[in-house]
Amino acid sequence: MTGKLAKTFAKNVFINCPFDEEYRPLLEPLIFTIVSCGYFPRIAVERSDSGESRLSKIAELVKESKYSIHDLSRLRAPKAGALQRMNMPFELGVDYGTRLHGSSRMRTKKFLILETNRYEFQKAISDISGFDIKAHRDQPERIVRVSREWFVETVGLRGLPGPSALWYRFNDFTGDFWRKRLAEGFTKDEVNEMPIPEYLSFLGKWVAQKY
Repeated sequence: MTGKLAKTFAKNVFINCPFDEEYRPLLEPLIFTIVSCGYFPRIAVERSDSGESRLSKIAELVKESKYSIHDLSRLRAPKAGALQRMNMPFELGVDYGTRLHGSSRMRTKKFLILETNRYEFQKAISDISGFDIKAHRDQPERIVRVSREWFVETVGLRGLPGPSALWYRFNDFTGDFWRKRLAEGFTKDEVNEMPIPEYLSFLGKWVAQKY
């Protein structure tokens, strides 16, 4: 996905989510939905520069993106006595502060907050109760549905394929993606662990060719 679409404020969607192996089954259909809706995912792992601080990179992506999707579903500590993962709510705060105190363009920013189960994290972060919050239930098909709903309800898109159609398209892409990468000599582990920029490149080309 290159050119004007890739670098315009009005088309960029900042994704704030975990970057671990367990979240990848949710991240891939989320990215697919964003691209299929004609928008471009911006994500902290889209580039790697040891000389650039993570926070500076996030602040830049926030300023470059009119839309943001913040997934707080991994906020809960994995076991008793473990620390909670606070990166996601912190980045939400950075984004909201940018909208609240930024330029007139920043004040047009719109957010989607995701959680596992409805109302779960309003108990922990009551200040987010006024935001658009949707529950994906840790289900890949569900994250396609709720993110598509947000593009319709909040972004204002019309004429999108239905949730089931998008889900089937995602599965078609995944099948094609795996077949072609394995034929090119990638191992299964290499496909599973493919860097997000490389994955996005394949995805953007596939969507452009098919639709």
